[in-house]
Amino acid sequence: MERTGSKAFIFESETPWEELGSGVRRQILGYDGQLMAVKVVFDKGAVGAPHHHYHSQCTYVARGKFEFTIGGETRVVSAGDCLFKTPDTSHGCICLEEGMLIDMFSPMRADFLKKEA
Repeated sequence: MERTGSKAFIFESETPWEELGSGVRRQILGYDGQLMAVKVVFDKGAVGAPHHHYHSQCTYVARGKFEFTIGGETRVVSAGDCLFKTPDTSHGCICLEEGMLIDMFSPMRADFLKKEA
């Protein structure tokens, strides 16, 4: 049976980072059609511009401190905190202390995958 998605074991040292610009980069961890995990690293002062998408998104703050706005409500979150964004809810952040987020999307973010030439 052909596999759709990532390998069963994803090693950080073997997984490329994508530079998103302005102090933000991401690393796609595991995924299939229903779920995707992504690591996102922010420099202090970097901005995750407000946006929305049809995916459900759960974000775990692995390190750092962020000011998040979700659906018009703004709160400061730090390591150990978690955020949940329902589909089509506007959200964005400002990194207050260098940090890392672990994002989980359902369904997976096909737009994050590089197109094969």
